[in-house]
Amino acid sequence: MTEVTAQIDAVLASVDAGLEQSLERLYELLRIKSISTDPAYAAECRKAADWIVAELKGLGFDAAARPTPGHPVVVAHGPDQPGPHVLFYAHYDVQPVDPLELWHSDPFDPQIKTDDKGRKIIVARGASDDKGQMLTFIEACRAWQSVTGALPIKVSFMLEGEEESGGKNLPPFMEANKAELGAADIALVCDTDMWDRQTPSITTMLRGLVAEEIVVSCANKDLHSGMFGNAARNPNQVLAEIIASLRAPDGSVTLPGFYDDVAEISPALKAQWAGLGFDEAEFLGEAGLSIAAGEQSRSVLEMLWARPTCEINGMIGGYTGDGFKTVIPAKASAKISFRLVSGMQPEKIRAAFRKHVEALIPADCTVTFHAHGGSPAITVPDDGVQLRQALAGLSAEWGKPAVITGSGGSIPVAGDFKRILGLDTLLIGFAQIDDQIHSPNEKYDLDSYHRGIRSWVRVLASLAG
Repeated sequence: MTEVTAQIDAVLASVDAGLEQSLERLYELLRIKSISTDPAYAAECRKAADWIVAELKGLGFDAAARPTPGHPVVVAHGPDQPGPHVLFYAHYDVQPVDPLELWHSDPFDPQIKTDDKGRKIIVARGASDDKGQMLTFIEACRAWQSVTGALPIKVSFMLEGEEESGGKNLPPFMEANKAELGAADIALVCDTDMWDRQTPSITTMLRGLVAEEIVVSCANKDLHSGMFGNAARNPNQVLAEIIASLRAPDGSVTLPGFYDDVAEISPALKAQWAGLGFDEAEFLGEAGLSIAAGEQSRSVLEMLWARPTCEINGMIGGYTGDGFKTVIPAKASAKISFRLVSGMQPEKIRAAFRKHVEALIPADCTVTFHAHGGSPAITVPDDGVQLRQALAGLSAEWGKPAVITGSGGSIPVAGDFKRILGLDTLLIGFAQIDDQIHSPNEKYDLDSYHRGIRSWVRVLASLAG
């Protein structure tokens, strides 16, 4: 046994021996009602930030709750160490608990319960999203400190208090502290889930987003369809034709140049995804569907993780109340979003969409556009040294190869790390898909919490080289 292996084993033994005390600390944090979206809980959010600061100071970090126009951002720096410098992100705020009557226990009185499969679970608001996940990393740092007196690499923290209410103050905070926060080499985010209960994963692909609202206007007022039908242009029809034109029969998006900057994933990554055992029929069946609607030459995982989309999120036009009203409306509108993959430029896609729509508007009609945000996709190179080191650490803990996954969604902070600080992000989480985050009876597997701490111990060791 090498000295390094013996050291890691000693730290892991400390994690196991201290699990009960670790859970007590988690319960303390879960009892704080840090609901960020409700001003009535502002003092609770500050209490949560101060609690974390006290814990990190006790571990030797230079920590403080930094003010923002909203809730504080906790920033902490550990001592300099050889090897990479990591910046760990999580959020200490939580979602509201409504509807309260659907909870089986007080959402801020954490309980250990047994689920219908005999697993021990922690039930409380924030147990999984994101206090429990955040504590897995802090507790791993605690174990390293208690056994060796130091962390194996330099660690900094940036812990947010507004993620569940939009996080609008975090990007300006990052801009204002760019030199300090950008001194790290890579960001770590613990706000995702595992591939399955026994397979850890690192998410390396997040899609970007462009959202547009369009309003098509024709007549200067609503018209009687008997008096004006045929003669008057109907904006509902114009809008329907625009929407129908956005996709081809094979499921591809028709905007000129839409795929120009879309790269193919590597054969190795495609092969790994094929080996994940993903059941396409089961996935669609859970939504009451049976036929994949995207590009027909692609697997469902490729559609979800590695290909861009165009989706119609809402359509409004004319009378939609009870009964019937034979009206030709003056206006019709739609909300349309595009999920982007790496290499695609949000403003380029927005411009292509608007040009496409404008070309389909009749001469006596008009269209107006309203932008609703735009962010680029994030991709971490799958051959990166730190990614491979982190995968090795996870694999050592779980006894099977950790996998690389993508995400069809968007996590804005990962884009901010790249855009503002120039940092790639490794998204490593230990939640489960059925943790009921944002819902009543949110839960976190006790085993996931325990193994999460152990996993971070190994990942920190692996990153040290």
